[in-house]
Amino acid sequence: MFDELSQRFEDAVKNLRGQGAISETNIEGALKEVRRALLEADVSLPVVKEFVDEVRRKALGTEVVRGISPDQKFIQVVHEQLVDTMGGENAPLAAGGKAGEPSVVLMAGLQGAGKTTATAKLGLHLKEQGRKALLVGADVYRPAAIDQLQTLGRQIGVEVFSLGTEAKPEDIAAAGIAKARAEGFDTVLVDTAGRLQIDTSMMEEMVRIREAVQPDEVLLVVDSMIGQEAAELTRAFHEQVGITGAVLTKLDGDSRGGAALSIRKVSGAPIKFIGTGEKVEALQPFHPERMASRILGMGDVLTLVEKAQKEVELADVARMQQKLQEASFDFSDFLQQMRLIKRMGSLGGLMKLIPGMNKIDDGMLKQGEQQLKKIEAMIGSMTEAERQQPELLASQPSRRRRIAAGSGHSSADVDKVLADFQKMRGFMQQMTRGGMPGMPGMGGGFPGMGGMPGMGGFPGGGMPAGRPGRGGGAIPRAPKPAKKRKGFGEL
Repeated sequence: MFDELSQRFEDAVKNLRGQGAISETNIEGALKEVRRALLEADVSLPVVKEFVDEVRRKALGTEVVRGISPDQKFIQVVHEQLVDTMGGENAPLAAGGKAGEPSVVLMAGLQGAGKTTATAKLGLHLKEQGRKALLVGADVYRPAAIDQLQTLGRQIGVEVFSLGTEAKPEDIAAAGIAKARAEGFDTVLVDTAGRLQIDTSMMEEMVRIREAVQPDEVLLVVDSMIGQEAAELTRAFHEQVGITGAVLTKLDGDSRGGAALSIRKVSGAPIKFIGTGEKVEALQPFHPERMASRILGMGDVLTLVEKAQKEVELADVARMQQKLQEASFDFSDFLQQMRLIKRMGSLGGLMKLIPGMNKIDDGMLKQGEQQLKKIEAMIGSMTEAERQQPELLASQPSRRRRIAAGSGHSSADVDKVLADFQKMRGFMQQMTRGGMPGMPGMGGGFPGMGGMPGMGGFPGGGMPAGRPGRGGGAIPRAPKPAKKRKGFGEL
């Protein structure tokens, strides 16, 4: 989503490279690029003006210390301003009301923003946090809206309540809260009706529902694809209904990212969650500092670690680490690693969480994903003995020919995958013995890096030029590193 914005910010930094200090003369070129970057990302004009003015004031008001170049100092100022613009810190969901009363969350927004799906995603998120949520279908207008919510509820194992399409939305919401109170639910998520545009009747209905249920949270679900319209939508809902936070959806799409920078400044309400895919699991708490790092091409290692820790048991980590050290890592283990990646998200999405990897061309990432599918097909054509003992394939060409025929690929493809696998196994063994940290569950390495079979190293062939803060055209790394999470670097 932020690829174009990241490139524009890098262009802004180039104006300051090689300068001895930040001055009113040389900063104007950089600020011009920043302004252009934000406008092209569909950030609201008043937010752009305030952002640029604050960056100018802070950049000119600070001294560049020895060892830090003006361009690095400028990036630090921009990073801090991005974090401040998006809210400063993560804003968690309200814990709940009075003792014995469930916490009530009202979901609002325009039709097509993904409100019903976001409601289910939030229900699953709360379930994973140990909370008992009840979904309430109060959208009586959109055809099959209640059916959709019930289908999603069954999929995630969260109960859905509704009185059908004939009852008034405020009555459905109130009855849902009464049920939650009687049956021990601690959170109620009310899915309300959207409209194709902001209109008086829609707002009046939302006000009636709010008065009937007295929610602890009113979350505005905003489609990140609508750009500058997000500011007007947020302002209208906040003035007439009063929102406490927002859920930004479709961040995995071709949006320019301006909504993420406009919502907080317009309403004063924080973005609390972001939707990063169509799957019901694709919902993340919003962290302004992490998002700022992504925008500046610095990656988001903490989110990557959390994704891995969510999918992997520590016992599996220890077992995989031992197998790598003993060079007994086999094709079954490799298949397990590939499936782990799929559960965590797309290869492209994961790679761009790694610092410096925003340089990778989308075509290269697509090629890497296609190669993973080819390898999975080849492994699927192997016998259990061949998966566990790759040496059998090396010594018997007939086995390789059978696997090629069974997977729909050539013998040369199988030969290359086998050769690359042997190289990767040796490389991983050296890495783990050398004490290099790896991602949880990935045994000292990230599948797809450092010799993925059949990929010639990195998907598409080769690592991107430059590392954050080390030249090669990459943006410097974030000046304020995030706090070290317990267990990271030791697994």
